[in-house]
Amino acid sequence: MAKSKKRKLENPFVYQGYESPDYFCDRLEETENVLSALRNGRNITLISPRKIGKTGLINHAFYRIKEQESDIICIYIDIFSTNNLLEFVETISKVVIEDALSREKSFMMKVLDFFKGLRPTITPDLLTGMPTVSVSVVPVQVEYTLKSIFEHLENMNKRVYLAIDEFQQITEYPETGTEALLRSYIQFMHNVRFIFSGSKKHLMTEMFCSPKRPFYQSTQLMELNPLHEEIYYDFANNFFEAKKGSIDKEVFHSLYQRFDGYTWYLQAVLHRLYEQEKHVNTESQLSDAILFQINTLSSHYQTLTTFLTDNQLSLLKAIALAGVVSQPQSMDFIQHYSLPTASSVKSALEVLADKDLVYRTPEGYIVYDRFMGLWLCRI
Repeated sequence: MAKSKKRKLENPFVYQGYESPDYFCDRLEETENVLSALRNGRNITLISPRKIGKTGLINHAFYRIKEQESDIICIYIDIFSTNNLLEFVETISKVVIEDALSREKSFMMKVLDFFKGLRPTITPDLLTGMPTVSVSVVPVQVEYTLKSIFEHLENMNKRVYLAIDEFQQITEYPETGTEALLRSYIQFMHNVRFIFSGSKKHLMTEMFCSPKRPFYQSTQLMELNPLHEEIYYDFANNFFEAKKGSIDKEVFHSLYQRFDGYTWYLQAVLHRLYEQEKHVNTESQLSDAILFQINTLSSHYQTLTTFLTDNQLSLLKAIALAGVVSQPQSMDFIQHYSLPTASSVKSALEVLADKDLVYRTPEGYIVYDRFMGLWLCRI
């Protein structure tokens, strides 16, 4: 396999997308577990809250696979924005067609003919020139179309690894029996291995661990935890030392603790520090970098809060100020933050949890977006 030349980045702290192993920290054991499962014919369920790095791990595993075995097809699909089975089928169809076109440019008509039932529209991307696809599925043919897509993948003369991110989203679909429908196709597939990735632990655990659910014990479960602090510090400091700088271990510890080791937040702050500083040795440098990231997202947070009621916003602010709340309906918490009745707090909490604005950890409820939590404390 001819290897593509790796880019050297001006800033090594990548927090949007995946670049290469050079800019990916550790996850050696987790990567090997993913690779071993796929190679030995096991599907995987990968569970972790958002921002810890599960999507990066999937991309990293796929990168390693492509380095070692060029004949394997790796496809990644994010279904977080889908609201029903029709949108799910259109999303997976679009990604599968784009993958086929990227590998078989000289067979575009053949690809189009196979997928003609989907009525795909193909146009070149204005920036990259690569074909982009839009798909329109006839509602009455949704199940047939899904079956056709899976049959296409199963009948390919190459192994296929298909990652479906935010898989718990299918539990929100209005159609009944979506889980059973997908399971009925997937259980008979031998050429395709799946990674089911999700950020809502209670939903993913219920889907794959409850005897009442179609996917019960059908995959290898894998939970992703934050990177080890010492390993992460060495990774970060090496990049600073490469430009004849450094990052103080205590300052890094403070950063790690503030965000509980969640990769995305650490990478975002380190990205700013690397951009602005050579030697990072004070808390003020760290605070300035965090404040910069919060300010860049301020308008987004303002827009989000306009869709909340006064009670919901008051509760969200209170949870942000408290940091973590084990009993949000307790009188102590309600009185301390001048919240309305316990029943009002319960209703508001359900909405905030449904909107993914708060998240329940073993210790209690937190604001899901850590930068948003800090922004709320400032206002």
